[in-house]
Amino acid sequence: MSKIIIKKSDPLTGRICCSGSKNAALPILAATILTKGRSRLYNIPRLSDIENMLELLSGLGGKCVREGNILTVDFSECRGYTAPYEPVSKFRGSFLLAGPLLSRMGRARISMPGGCPIGNRPIDLHLKGFSALGAEIENGHGYVDLSCKRLKGAKIYLDFPSVGATENLIMAAVLADGETVIENAAAEPEITDLADFLNQQGALISGMGSDTVNIIGVKDLIPCSHSVISDRIEAGTFMSAFAITGGCGEITNVNPLHVKPVTAKLSEMGAKIQEHENSINVDARAHLSSANIKTLPFPGFPTDMQAQFSALLCETEGTSIIVETVFENRFLHVGELNRMGANIRIDGRSSVIEGNKKLSGSKVTAFDLRGGASLVLAGLCACGETEISGVEHINRGYENLCGKLSSIGANIFLE
Repeated sequence: MSKIIIKKSDPLTGRICCSGSKNAALPILAATILTKGRSRLYNIPRLSDIENMLELLSGLGGKCVREGNILTVDFSECRGYTAPYEPVSKFRGSFLLAGPLLSRMGRARISMPGGCPIGNRPIDLHLKGFSALGAEIENGHGYVDLSCKRLKGAKIYLDFPSVGATENLIMAAVLADGETVIENAAAEPEITDLADFLNQQGALISGMGSDTVNIIGVKDLIPCSHSVISDRIEAGTFMSAFAITGGCGEITNVNPLHVKPVTAKLSEMGAKIQEHENSINVDARAHLSSANIKTLPFPGFPTDMQAQFSALLCETEGTSIIVETVFENRFLHVGELNRMGANIRIDGRSSVIEGNKKLSGSKVTAFDLRGGASLVLAGLCACGETEISGVEHINRGYENLCGKLSSIGANIFLE
């Protein structure tokens, strides 16, 4: 397996560009099943999760053609309703096929999804919503079988603002009879991007970005072209990379509104941030102070940035506390950071980080996607050489991470 090798780097400087959002691209790719025609999608990153989704779509009859970061997906014909175990087990986003398949085919048979082991992410909210729309549900050994004659609009309250459940139910409802109202819906930008894509095709979705989403079912959708939004978590990771090395630079192809919580926290810590229409400048040459963080659903501080800030706060003066409210097992990276000389204690769903520790290069392992990113950041400022295994987790969510970081001065390469 590949390994990432990092040596202590000078302060990063220069311009770095964000790729398209993985978490926006996956539901939009799933939504192409709803359209009997050819969808053209721009700004699609080359990631293992995306390739696994394309494998699933191809197996269901979709004709997928990639030209660089442009994807054409033709679902003039959908030849099945079963998503097999092998590709589904590799990533959590595979369950997003359930809503579109149920809507178009009247049935969906999905193996239980895989993904990062960051905590309990049950699909019960998805199933509760499908049931409200009229689906019959059968749970087998390792799979879920959904069926319906025709979905009908309903009022659905989510016990937790689940991103995946909100997306799946939107996709199921766009062709249902009548009106669907999703209350306590998630408000992430990726959901808005999915709704924008569907509305371009003739769907009637409103309320995106709020906790109540309204969908009025339509008879069919018309193919369109759509450019996926930039990846706000990649942008936040690059902001953290400049900060942890005391660097100064520009991040392009980013919507500043999508990274407001990260910007606010870095500013509080002493970094100078300048926001432009599609870019952000970060100046972290001044010494950064400690901070306390509590992860929350959007627009709160993203759980997907918790691990990266764990690494960053090791380099600041003083004690910091991070409270993780979204996933109960999202501290897998802490043991590896401590192996590098960090002083982090876990207390339930909180971590206490003693800053101003001089990290040292070591052999460490990425156990999940964002934890892997935290080890990369730690390696940039650690004395000596850091060797990271488990790179397959990082490749799920970062396109050419080593190449991009090396372009702004990081001493990093893939072995």
